[in-house]
Order: sequence, then C-alpha cells, then structure tokens
Amino acid sequence: MVGKRIRMERIVDRDSGKTVIVPMDHGVTLGPMPGLIDMRQTINAVAMGGANAIVIHKGLVEAGHRRRGKDVGLIIHLSASTCMAPDPNCKVLVCSVEEAIKLGADALSIHVNIGAEDEKSMLKDLGQVAREATEWGMPLLAMMYMRGPKVKNGFDVNVVKHAARVGAELGADIVKVPYTGSAETFREVVEGCFVPVVIAGGEKMETDRDILEMVKGSVVAGGAGVSIGRNAFQHRDPTKVIQVIYKLVHNGFTVDDGLKELGA
Repeated sequence: MVGKRIRMERIVDRDSGKTVIVPMDHGVTLGPMPGLIDMRQTINAVAMGGANAIVIHKGLVEAGHRRRGKDVGLIIHLSASTCMAPDPNCKVLVCSVEEAIKLGADALSIHVNIGAEDEKSMLKDLGQVAREATEWGMPLLAMMYMRGPKVKNGFDVNVVKHAARVGAELGADIVKVPYTGSAETFREVVEGCFVPVVIAGGEKMETDRDILEMVKGSVVAGGAGVSIGRNAFQHRDPTKVIQVIYKLVHNGFTVDDGLKELGA
C-alpha cells in the first residue's frame, strides 16, 4: 500500500533504510523521570539532534506538540502497564488504531512480553492491531521482549531471535528487541527476521563508549537502527548524543568518531 510506504518514510530514512527512534513512553510504566518532565523541551532536543521518530502515549501528543522547529515522526504507543501492577509484564491496549490516526500518528507501536504469564493476550492484541494497521496503511513497530518464568536470560540470542521472529510473523513492519551483546550474535537475530530489526537502548549506561559500541555493533550486524530512550533523553546533552547516534546509524561513523564529537 502506497500509504504505508509514505508513512514508513516519515519514520525510516528513505535513503539509508535505517532509523533513529527515541521512545518516551516510560512515564506510564515508571512515572515522571528525569528527561521526561518538560516534554516539549525533550522532544525538541531529540528532534534537533536528527531523530527520525519518537514514541509517546496518546496523552502526550498535545503536551509534546511543539508547533515549530525540525519535524520528527510520531509513533503512538498502544499498550501499557505500570511497575506497581501485580504483574507489570502484562501489557494491555490503552489506545486504538483509529484513535492514534486521529491524533496524527505516522506509525503505531505495541509492546509484547514473550514468556510472560499473560503472553497469550498480548499475542492476540498484536495480531489484532497488525490486522487493523494493515487496513489503515499504518506502519507497526512491535517491541518484543523476553520476560517470564522460563526466560533465564532476556539477552540470549536464542530467545531474542525467537521473539523477533514472532513479531514479524504476526504482522509487524519493524521489530524492536534487546541487543544480544555482540555483532556476531545479533547477526543471527537479523538473519532470522524478515522485517527490519532495531535495538532497544535498555537501562541507562555508564559511559558514552558503551552506548556507541552497542549502536555500532547492531548496525554492523545488519540491524535497521535503534530505539533508544534513557540513554538519549537522560544524556547530559540529548541533542548531541542523538546527532552522533544518527551518524553511526546513517552515515558510517565509527565509535571513535562519535566519542570525539561527544568530547568523551
């Protein structure tokens, strides 16, 4: 569908075929946190850095709409849970496809925890949302994590590539998964998934080198870019770190090139 292709180009660079996404849906899960207090300021910072898209919940669309400055793709997140729930791994739909479209979304995202006690409900939601997204010509990003009693290591390549494949087979246009720790192992994830794969940024890292080596490793492995949150909006200079990540993803920058620009 030409509509979906056009919208994909609002969140994925049409020339490189890669993307730098900044998710900012953490407020529902964890509450207000540093970097996500003044949403207009934060969204402006990452947009000026060159982020291709952001991920936010529906209630933040108005709060984060800047009305000026560099444009950035809007991905509205459809599912949620809080850290205070009896089972925080159980994500439920809190926004519909049509509601997101009315709010101006360029794309949609949904979170699925493979291995969780309520995996079946999340898989059902993924299938339903994928069907509706196809009908409306909306790109769908599936955030696929491995969390549950049988998951011993959520970064193990065998479970990560399984989760990525589930997202693709159930209709996602882009799949987001944790980085497996090396380009060699992450290549297995990419090769086993027939749609673009981006990495999650994960917990706040200690050094800029850690961030950039993760980003570069995923790209070397054939990944389609990053969906990096806390390591971007909680960075001492969010605009600058996004500029550097953009160059690693789209322009072939090395880790050393990036560290030099960051002054690290």
